[in-house]
Amino acid sequence: MQKILLYISFVSFLFISAQGTAIASIGEPESKEKHEEQEEKEGFNPGVFIFEHIQDGYGWHVFTFKGHHYSVPLPVILYSKNQGLVVFWSSKLGHGHSYKNFKIAHDGSHKNKIIQINSRGEFLERPFDISITKNVVAIWFSSILLIWIFVSVAKTYSRREGLAPKGLQSLLEPLVLFIRDDIAKNSIGEHSYEKYTPFLLTIFFFILLNNLLGLVPILPGGANVTGNITVTMALALATFITTNVTGNKNYWKHLFNPPGVPWWLKLPVPLIPFIELIGVIIKPFVLMIRLFANISAGHIIVLGFFSLIFIFGNMDPKLGYAVSPVSIAFTIFMTMLELLVAFIQAYVFTILSAIYFGMASEPDH
Repeated sequence: MQKILLYISFVSFLFISAQGTAIASIGEPESKEKHEEQEEKEGFNPGVFIFEHIQDGYGWHVFTFKGHHYSVPLPVILYSKNQGLVVFWSSKLGHGHSYKNFKIAHDGSHKNKIIQINSRGEFLERPFDISITKNVVAIWFSSILLIWIFVSVAKTYSRREGLAPKGLQSLLEPLVLFIRDDIAKNSIGEHSYEKYTPFLLTIFFFILLNNLLGLVPILPGGANVTGNITVTMALALATFITTNVTGNKNYWKHLFNPPGVPWWLKLPVPLIPFIELIGVIIKPFVLMIRLFANISAGHIIVLGFFSLIFIFGNMDPKLGYAVSPVSIAFTIFMTMLELLVAFIQAYVFTILSAIYFGMASEPDH
């Protein structure tokens, strides 16, 4: 158990930190200040409100008090042909301002991303962007938190060897044993489940932790990490690479020369091998879309219920007050449902990954 927990800590840091780079180029929606100025002119826009809260950003908005916005600025790291490496804080680009000939585009093909402009404000190029965005910081935070949790639990195991678990031990041990015995061992088999267990534990706890943090409305929660398709793509890609790199001869034999299939479905047109190969690509794609869609949909529905208050309030303030209790009640219900979905989606991603590993490592009988 101790070796498994220590391995999780190490793999978590390498695996999750690598994903931070993968999503660093995602753009930020227009600033909250600009949206609110637009709302005063055009009225409340629920679409802008919702997508502003589920998208990644160059800064981390904390709260608004008496019309003043309090945000945590994050480092913007850009490289352009004209200026080379440029580093500054995201607060420099607030209120639609430009800084050092860089600004956030509000329309066009580069909308919500940083672009380089000339002295007349005309577009020059899209620089190479490796900025530390909100989702990157959230991933780093969850990575450090996972490492701290499992290292401390591993130390407790070494100090209390042979004794009954307590504290975090008693909370995490059933989950670890569930992943190992009911998912890894059952789906992969006795022959090779041990080598995949650390990966499955890492995947499960990373997804679960970020699902739960996404439901917390205040810093360091609130980032939509697992509702970001780039992150889910990185997770699915990790499963895809692990499956195909560790696949044995029997796995590849069943892909390109499946037994029991008539020869005329293999030659001269390799119909079945082609279908099997497409299936190999579709599996990680399904993993990516399922996690992204379920987490994003939950956030969108909750924000949609909140939006009803402002939509009806714009029609008549009395309507806004009348709708508020109903909207809040549905929001609480959806939040409870999202809490359940947080566990379900972590479980589904993990068990499907385990099934793919089992298919790739199944011995030839």
